[in-house]
Amino acid sequence: MHQEHSFAPFVRILGKGKKGSRSLTAEEAEAAMGMILDQQVMPEQLGAFLMLIRMKEEAPEELMGFAHAVRSRLTPPAGLRVDLDWSSYAGKKRRLPWFLLSALTLAGQGVKIFMHGAKGHTPGRLYTEDMLPLFGFGADDSWQDVAESLERRNIAYMSIDRLVPRLGELIALRPVLGLRSPVHTLCRLLNPLAAACCVDGVFHPPYAPMHQRTAQLLGTRYSLTVRGDGGEAEMKPDSESELHWVCDGALSEEFWPRLYPQRLLRDEVLDPADLLKVWRGEIRHDYGEAAVISTLAGVLRLLAKGEVELPQVWVERARALWQARDKSAY
Repeated sequence: MHQEHSFAPFVRILGKGKKGSRSLTAEEAEAAMGMILDQQVMPEQLGAFLMLIRMKEEAPEELMGFAHAVRSRLTPPAGLRVDLDWSSYAGKKRRLPWFLLSALTLAGQGVKIFMHGAKGHTPGRLYTEDMLPLFGFGADDSWQDVAESLERRNIAYMSIDRLVPRLGELIALRPVLGLRSPVHTLCRLLNPLAAACCVDGVFHPPYAPMHQRTAQLLGTRYSLTVRGDGGEAEMKPDSESELHWVCDGALSEEFWPRLYPQRLLRDEVLDPADLLKVWRGEIRHDYGEAAVISTLAGVLRLLAKGEVELPQVWVERARALWQARDKSAY
């Protein structure tokens, strides 16, 4: 008789029927993800594991364990620090990624931002990494490149394929499995440089409190999860915004009012070049600029680390920063 594989108990915990199965503890999740990262599982086990968690939905304790496993294998330079971690994994389908202009506006004000994400796992979407060349830079290949980008322009982007190649491989299973796996959630919460402030986006309603609780468990002091457009951290200016906060360890939820009383029509054709044209002030885009300002307002509130003001105050501050941007910077 063959000896049981050391990863089999983790699959059994998740798949032992309605009454016998349960979520993994944080310790079990860390051990399981460690074996996955170290290529110590068989393909059949990996597929079963990922889909069993997907069916029941990830527990915050599981995500915490997964993140611990990944972080223990990351080796960023000890002195590399940023103000804001911004994850971008969903891609945009119906609107341009206007949130990128919000990030660039903050960078122009001296806020150091580390963005990380993935591309190509879902056809027909626009990914942040593909937008960067419009603004004269691209994804960084190493921590040294990240440090240089932060020094040069206060913003750096690294693909998960470079950051944690094994996780990039797992994200690429999306068309094979037919579903997103827990890895898509995990990557958003990694915060590789231990920034005090993190912003991420979700599409499905149950995932917002899941992200919020996981950030709290991971010790993130200030976090914002946006039920954003397409699943990115981008607020929709023509509908109410659902925001989930971690503020110095405390959890809260807010609904910010829309900037426009009615829904705005979507562009028939998405032209990424419009991002740069709007930045330079060459064209007007009512929805795009309002999305930039709305998103910027939420992130300003996050970076204020507990400063309490009405949403309208943050919107006016964001509007002023957007109007004062250096249009010739890109």
